[in-house]
Amino acid sequence: MMWGNWTTVSEFVLVSFSTLSSELQALLFLLFLAIYLITLMGNVLIILVTTADSALQSPMYFFLRNLSFLEIGFNLVIVPKMLGTLIIQDTTISFLGCATQMYFFFFFGAAECCLLATMAYDRYVAICDPLRYPVIMSRRSCAQLAAASWFSGFPVATVQTTWIFSFPFCGPNRVNHFFCDSPPVIALVCADTSLFELEALTATVLFILFPFLLILGSYVRILSTIFRMPSAEGKRKAFSTCSSHLLVVSLFYSTAILTYFRPRSNTSPENKKLLSLSYTVVTPMLNPIIYSLRNNEVKSALRRVVRRTLGPQKL
Repeated sequence: MMWGNWTTVSEFVLVSFSTLSSELQALLFLLFLAIYLITLMGNVLIILVTTADSALQSPMYFFLRNLSFLEIGFNLVIVPKMLGTLIIQDTTISFLGCATQMYFFFFFGAAECCLLATMAYDRYVAICDPLRYPVIMSRRSCAQLAAASWFSGFPVATVQTTWIFSFPFCGPNRVNHFFCDSPPVIALVCADTSLFELEALTATVLFILFPFLLILGSYVRILSTIFRMPSAEGKRKAFSTCSSHLLVVSLFYSTAILTYFRPRSNTSPENKKLLSLSYTVVTPMLNPIIYSLRNNEVKSALRRVVRRTLGPQKL
């Protein structure tokens, strides 16, 4: 089915939070704007500090820097349009704009799932096989793992988005969400989508559930190794290196799995919006705080960067 022959919808309308009062929408705008700015500043700060400071050149911080780039991209795809729907009621999005937003949402989402699994593997090697860690997690290996994580977003984004927007849209154009996610968009299709839904479930298993199981397996081995350590101080240090990542993974995957693995009839559109807010808006803001800014190495590096920039007399 070709776009020109079947598609009669030239734009979509994002329902977003239009059912709320204008006063409440204004409050949400201020809240999400603050979260958006904190997210951008926090992740940019992590990128700058881990790049500039020589003490933060280990694989863990290399992957963290990549995660910050992904979080910035994820936010830029979703949040600006959502803010527009709240403050100026700019709820329309073009057919191409909706497809573009969905493409990059899939791309950054799949890449982040794979990168979080890569970060878990890094912690697994560091704690369970520390003597071989420099060899296994060499600079070349880290670059290859990061590149593979980024590249994983292309096939799922290309297949999913191209398939969805090759369907005919010949009726309603109101997307009951604050961005162009696949379930509310596919609900507007006036054709049989059962084969696509089977493919989407397969992609969800491959890019959400499978990385999550790899992370789970890594942490089972990590915790088993930590509990066998004879020193209490060694246990504390080992656990501190992976506790932040485990918390970020829990926040991201719990809401993503609840969103994409629950039957449609079991979750209302409003509840899905709340779940989506967690992994698209809130988690990217918390990552710099949970994962890095509470890390003593990052704090020390930040002080060193500020000292070099402003001079010791300004501190």
